[in-house]
Amino acid sequence: MIDLKINGETKSVEVEKGTPLLWVLRDNLNLTGTKFGCGIGHCGACTVLMNGHATKSCTTSVEQAASFDIVTIEGLSQDSSHPVQLAWIEEDVPQCGYCQSGQILAAVALLNDKSHPTDEEINQSMTNVCRCGTYQRIRKAIHRVARERGGQ
Repeated sequence: MIDLKINGETKSVEVEKGTPLLWVLRDNLNLTGTKFGCGIGHCGACTVLMNGHATKSCTTSVEQAASFDIVTIEGLSQDSSHPVQLAWIEEDVPQCGYCQSGQILAAVALLNDKSHPTDEEINQSMTNVCRCGTYQRIRKAIHRVARERGGQ
């Protein structure tokens, strides 16, 4: 058994050693907001927060994750009221929506580190792939959150 702290609760799972966190979240804990994209940590659809930092769950083993506080999109807010989620809605960011859970969590991690990121900092940090190409709206949403928090 492995204990994981996910979305503020401790969950015990019995899985094979080396199982990617992504599959534990989706298959064992039914937290399906975290998406499978590439399986090699490049696209970012599987991004979760581990101790507030964006982490690709497809390349993180359940054992590696056991010592962290993990937040999935389901744990960000109960009613989509987190400032980043609200900005995503206001800026009409999603098109197909598949990558958005990972994008939102990556934006939260960025804003945890930089309260008022520049365009360049956003471009460097937001490396998740959006096949619909909503990068300009993502940038606008991040700037909106920074502005609403009393930023520039």
